[in-house]
Amino acid sequence: MSLADKAKNTADKVAGKVKETAGKVTDNEKLEAEGHAQQAKGDVKQAGEKIKDAFKK
Repeated sequence: MSLADKAKNTADKVAGKVKETAGKVTDNEKLEAEGHAQQAKGDVKQAGEKIKDAFKK
């Protein structure tokens, strides 16, 4: 996994956590769901990169 990809995936996860927290604080279910989905997207991308790395070895 390249460092840039890792950074992008981590940024997705962090941004998602911020959105989720903001949604909880403001009682905005849509924003909370978007944040949760963005975190999941970052997790899935990171898992895909790890699989690619495993096949490179």
